[in-house]
Amino acid sequence: MTLDALKRELAANLNWNIRFVLPDGRQIPIHAHVTEVARIDKKFVDCGGTFRSSSYCRLQTWLAQDLDHRLSAGKLLGILNKASSFLESEDLEVDVEHELDVITQFPLESVQVSLDALLLRLGTRHTACLAPETCLPPRTTPTAIRFKPLPNITRPPQIK
Repeated sequence: MTLDALKRELAANLNWNIRFVLPDGRQIPIHAHVTEVARIDKKFVDCGGTFRSSSYCRLQTWLAQDLDHRLSAGKLLGILNKASSFLESEDLEVDVEHELDVITQFPLESVQVSLDALLLRLGTRHTACLAPETCLPPRTTPTAIRFKPLPNITRPPQIK
């Protein structure tokens, strides 16, 4: 989901509290803070030698001892608007960094209005080879296996 799409959803639901929903359906506790909004610019070379770059907006969550804390859509929208000077684009994809057993980044897949909150549904991210034509063996078309026909077997006459 892009930053622009997220901001539209937040603006349409200013008074709703935010809930982050992990890919497995579990929810990050409602007292989670968004402690950081960042623009991440990644420059890299892939395994085929091609130089690439990507940019995205990252929201970092954190759980404090403040169990009464609630993050409203209006508050998050205000934080995102304040960050617009360095985010530079509303076309950035958004992900959420949250600490489970390790710090993990989840792409923001969708926003959904529920009975009591605005649910930010998180997805999963996977690695992939970006240059399979260079790095991987060529795909071959499987050839059909031809079997020799079975001989006709006749049954010997039965003795009575």
